[in-house]
Amino acid sequence: MYRYTKNPILTRTDIPPIPPELVDATSVFNPGAIKDEVIYRLMLRVQSRSRETFLVMAKSSDGVNFTVENQVVNFKGIEKVKQKIYHIYDARITKLEGRFYIMFAMDMDDGCQLGLGVTDNFKDFDFLGITSNEDIRNGVLFPEKINGKYYRMDRPNKARHSGGPTSGSSICLSESDDMLTWKYVSTLISGRFHYWDEFIGSGPPPVKTRKGWLHVYHGVAGHFGSSNIYQGGVLLLDLNDPSIVLGRSRCNILEPREIWELAGQVPNVTFPSGMVVEEYDAEGFVVDDSEVKIYYGAADTSVGLLITSIAELTTAAMEGNIP
Repeated sequence: MYRYTKNPILTRTDIPPIPPELVDATSVFNPGAIKDEVIYRLMLRVQSRSRETFLVMAKSSDGVNFTVENQVVNFKGIEKVKQKIYHIYDARITKLEGRFYIMFAMDMDDGCQLGLGVTDNFKDFDFLGITSNEDIRNGVLFPEKINGKYYRMDRPNKARHSGGPTSGSSICLSESDDMLTWKYVSTLISGRFHYWDEFIGSGPPPVKTRKGWLHVYHGVAGHFGSSNIYQGGVLLLDLNDPSIVLGRSRCNILEPREIWELAGQVPNVTFPSGMVVEEYDAEGFVVDDSEVKIYYGAADTSVGLLITSIAELTTAAMEGNIP
């Protein structure tokens, strides 16, 4: 498990001018990620000097060197939403039933809601609807139905960082028949007070291993005075009943250490949001020794790349809980 040697892989200088919305971008971070046949794609969160947030696509042939497109992502139909949308951001991309679904956060007057979009070609994007009715974030779709139901992980915003915005301390499981109306199933994990993951939320969509659904999440240590430290961890869920947690990492797998992770728009942040697994077997399970690329936002300013393997991540998930 190591950082790519030429990190960060994307900074504000990689964002082309996209007038009138984006000229001289301030930051780029928290990308959703997917590998579309041989092309790696990132859906970037890009911020302007007006502190407006836009989603912008980037693509790569090697998963490291990305070319950023010179247009923002526009979801057809989102203009029909009656409430004012201030920002859409932190996209998570899941390939499901042959299409690419994007779940993203939407800042509105009544808090954060979860929006759902879809694309078949990463050029045309359709807005399917708002999939929540409470202040909630970090919505992540499972890549297949389980027992005839769609599943997602989400994070209700019912807690608050010291001196900060509303956040959450539980990752929950929800189910749906149509991906638009969701029903709470159970709380999977909660924050561990006074440890590295007091506040938590889902990262990239889970992947299917022989040992269970493997999921990378973020945790925030908020007990360091005025500093909140964002880190990454991993958990493992039962394949047939994802409400059953099989393992959760005792330690983080990623924490701010480099200067570009420690200093930036929001200091002390490593925020995993995209993951690409290179190898799958004939039955659709990820290969245990497959290389894994984890893309993360660093200090809410740039994009970093962590390279690991499925075996390393599952081992970390089974290392044992904090007592």
